[in-house]
Amino acid sequence: MAMTGAVDLGGIKDRAEAQRAQAQRAQAQRDPAQSDRSDGAQPGTPPPGAPPVASGASVIDVTEETFEAEVLNRSMQQLVVVDLWAEWCGPCKQLSPVLERLAAQSGGRWVLAKVDVDANPRIAQAFRVQSIPMVVAIVQGQPVTAFNGVRSEAEITSWIDEIFAQVGNALPDAPAGAAAPEPEQSDPRMIAAEEKLNDGDFDGALAAYRAVAEAEPENVEAASAARNLEFILRAQAHDPNIVETASPRDVDAQLAAADVLLLSQQPEAAFDRIIDVVRVTNGEERTRARIRLLELFELFDPAEPFVVTARRKLASALY
Repeated sequence: MAMTGAVDLGGIKDRAEAQRAQAQRAQAQRDPAQSDRSDGAQPGTPPPGAPPVASGASVIDVTEETFEAEVLNRSMQQLVVVDLWAEWCGPCKQLSPVLERLAAQSGGRWVLAKVDVDANPRIAQAFRVQSIPMVVAIVQGQPVTAFNGVRSEAEITSWIDEIFAQVGNALPDAPAGAAAPEPEQSDPRMIAAEEKLNDGDFDGALAAYRAVAEAEPENVEAASAARNLEFILRAQAHDPNIVETASPRDVDAQLAAADVLLLSQQPEAAFDRIIDVVRVTNGEERTRARIRLLELFELFDPAEPFVVTARRKLASALY
């Protein structure tokens, strides 16, 4: 899945810079003699925006504070593959060792940056993570392609090779003589919608995405963006406590609880909530629950294992 222009990582960089500035001010108050560097950085540390010091590590753990240096700045010189994972995620535990082994075997051609989405929710939000594992390739500070779910070693190797074939001379480690990528034509309507989203005008962004999708039913990107944003706005409006307080037979409460669970990266639990509603209801209430579950399925790749499992459970609950 191509991602060029679809994700804005600047918010993480801005947050890291703000935290760095706050730490510098605190240090200056404790020890004014240490605060006379012209760039405001701590003695012995690189100035903001400087590339990371080469460590030779093929796998690095990244946080919101180190994201700018270890991912954005590093990607100016080297392909960075970001592995978004969580401790509770079973498929992540299958995929991560494969990625780590391939990174170690690459000889420094690319580096694996591991991000725990539970500990670093703003990174997950910036990448618009809907399911994990999610793997994103970063080149020149921008995400260029990504995939979700578990893939074989051969598939990942092919994916990496394709990235290097496309980036051409954008990276020092790119294969010699590789053709430079052709610039993609950006849709000004999608850019305008993205700008509204980044400015916090969520209703305006949703309306813009919907307008593109309605005008061009084949525009998968616009339709997907509209669905995702519509879900996020609905889920964020719910009280998170609904997960604990929802009555088993209160359809509205259970649908709200499923939204909250899905927003917190727990798709299996979210789907099971709605499937349980399908089991204990009938008529219009059952239909509402089934339709909502099908809508949530559309937020994911249909081949995702947890989607396949949930579809099987839904069929069993219905028949």
